Amino acid sequence: MTRVGFLGPHGTFAEEAILTQPDLAGQDLTPLRSVPDVIGAVERGDVEVGLVPIENSIEGTVTVTLDTLAFDTGLLIQREVDLPISLNLCARPGTKLGAVRTVLSHPNPLGQCRVWLSRKLPHAETVVTNSTAEAAEQVAATPDEPVAAICTEYAAQLNGLEVVAKDIEDHPENQTRFVLVGHGVPAPTGHDKTSIVCFQREDQPGSLLAMLQEFAARAINLTKLESRPTKRSLGDYCFFIDFDGHVVDELVADCLRNLRAKTADVKFLGSYPVAGAEDTHARREAAGKAWREAGEWIDGVRGLMRPTGEAP
Repeated sequence: MTRVGFLGPHGTFAEEAILTQPDLAGQDLTPLRSVPDVIGAVERGDVEVGLVPIENSIEGTVTVTLDTLAFDTGLLIQREVDLPISLNLCARPGTKLGAVRTVLSHPNPLGQCRVWLSRKLPHAETVVTNSTAEAAEQVAATPDEPVAAICTEYAAQLNGLEVVAKDIEDHPENQTRFVLVGHGVPAPTGHDKTSIVCFQREDQPGSLLAMLQEFAARAINLTKLESRPTKRSLGDYCFFIDFDGHVVDELVADCLRNLRAKTADVKFLGSYPVAGAEDTHARREAAGKAWREAGEWIDGVRGLMRPTGEAP
């Protein structure tokens, strides 16, 4: 069996995301305490792959995941998994909403319910935990306090809690994207995405534009562009870029080659199957065909060159 690490304990959204994947759901699932712990377990060989959250449709990027992938590991993304998120306020049986004085959860769900909490529990203190499931465990272990957790219904069931309020997220279309990390690059499926980090060699006008022009010139569609501090000095940023295509595609390989040679240091984070997006294979195939034809044309022009010293 494959050992699969995930942000635990049991009952987290990460575990729910794994259970949506038929090839992973029946494997040896190992809950771990934090995102760096999951990635570290894969690096050490304690598990073969690990699933961690990377982006939420309300709160945005999970920065600890981005930063760990960019600066602290050589692991690569193997696939992405999108999970619809339903957040619930859960407490020990008999607890009324108005009695809750403390709310525990992971920082992202707390942010996703910020407006609801300010309206329904304006005087409640919020306490950060490593995961929603850990929040449920702590509430279950605090029988004499008016505390509640923002967590999954599954975590509530595991810990003997009741749902006090259901679907409390501020925006109904709430989704979290998870990535499976491991070793090597998955084979192309025709419906793939590539992720990289670009580090500027020099901070000068037009440096970002020069990077982006490499994609525009090849009709490669960007799906994400985000800046993050490099942790070197104040005002020094790197750029996380997701785009359609796989590293085996001629256009993608040529784009990465030019980026690395001309504009930026590049860290490759992976080429992997896309989750829940429109299939862009036909568009990429058309762009690749045009690029190959242009390459054949320039080869033909070069073929007209006479050898050195040959008379006209």
